[in-house]
Amino acid sequence: MSQPSPIVFVVDDDISVRESLELLIQQEGLCVETFTSAQEFLDRPRTFVPSCLVLDISMPGLNGLELQKRVVAERPDMPVIFVTGHGDIPTTVKAMKAGAVEFLTKPISDEALLCAIHGSLARSKALLGRDEELRSLRARYAHLTSREREVFGLVVTGLPNKQVGGELGISEITVKAHRGSLMRKMAADSIAELVNMAIRLHLKRPNASSVVLNR
Repeated sequence: MSQPSPIVFVVDDDISVRESLELLIQQEGLCVETFTSAQEFLDRPRTFVPSCLVLDISMPGLNGLELQKRVVAERPDMPVIFVTGHGDIPTTVKAMKAGAVEFLTKPISDEALLCAIHGSLARSKALLGRDEELRSLRARYAHLTSREREVFGLVVTGLPNKQVGGELGISEITVKAHRGSLMRKMAADSIAELVNMAIRLHLKRPNASSVVLNR
């Protein structure tokens, strides 16, 4: 399957800035979408492809810092790059502390902006990849039977099959069967891999008969 094309979103109320940024980004061979306001951008349906946001600070309605706060909370896989003609040290510090990857002052260096964009898109792709892996892991876990989850939760604590069987009131042979089945379902090649999965799923050690998956 072909990989989805990354998108660079530009939000700036100055039409000349929007058009110049759009041209620059298109010449780099990247897909770009421009918006005149923060609200216009927020109204666009979310898309799960690598992306970044090139954002002005001073705009009517929601300003850049306010939009950044929304993006960080709702779209953590979308890095933010600020471009502004009204930068000052307190604003820059506030933006960077909130997670901006770059804060560029107009007139902007094309090289600096494109470097920030490429770095942000690579970061977004990695974040989306981790999210997809975790969703897949949770889906596999959801397909385990209740008994397999119980065995999973005890096996990853290092208990031998005989002791797992003792805690659950089943035979060692039955434990082995459940363990083999859950490892196939989880696509795990070793107990060490199962332990890593349990950590990523935030599994708690069961009290003899239950495994709780934190959400």
